[in-house]
Amino acid sequence: MATYESTDNEAKDTTSPNENDKTCCFCNIAKEQSGSDTEMQLFDDELVCFRDLKPGARHHYLVVPRTHVGNCKSLRKEHIPLVEKMEEMGRSVLQKKKVTDLDDIRMGFHMPPFSSVPHLHLHVIAPASQMSIRSLRHYGPQSYWFITVDKVLQQLRTQNQVK
Repeated sequence: MATYESTDNEAKDTTSPNENDKTCCFCNIAKEQSGSDTEMQLFDDELVCFRDLKPGARHHYLVVPRTHVGNCKSLRKEHIPLVEKMEEMGRSVLQKKKVTDLDDIRMGFHMPPFSSVPHLHLHVIAPASQMSIRSLRHYGPQSYWFITVDKVLQQLRTQNQVK
C-alpha cells in the first residue's frame, strides 16, 4: 500500500473550509489528483483515509476531509459532526484491518505549529501499546503537540474552539 505524509512546514492554516487549496497535498489526494497509487478507503463524499508515510505503529492511518480545513485550531462547534465522522471512519478502518482491541488505539491531531501538513488530518494508530519511543513523543499521552479526538470534541462542545 502506498503511503503519504508531507514534511513541508507551511504556515498556512486558515483556508476556508469550503475551499480546496490547489497547493495542499492532502487536498490533491482527497480529490484523487495526487498522481500516486495511494490506496484510499473512501468513507463517503466527505472523507478519505490512507496509510501514514511514517507509521507510529503497525496500523497508522490518516483520515482527511475532502474540503480544506486548516488544522484542529481552525475547528468550531459546527465542525463537531465532521470530527465525529472522522473518528467513526478511523474506527471502521481499524476494524476492516482486523484490529480487535479498539481500547489500545490513539486517535488525535497535531497541535499547530507541529502539523507537518496544514490540512486537518486525524491520526489513527494501533496498537498504541506497541508504539516506539519516537512515536510516543509525537503521538503519546505525554506529547504536548498531540491532542486526542476526545479532547477536541470536548473543547468544541464546551468552548466552541480548540485551545
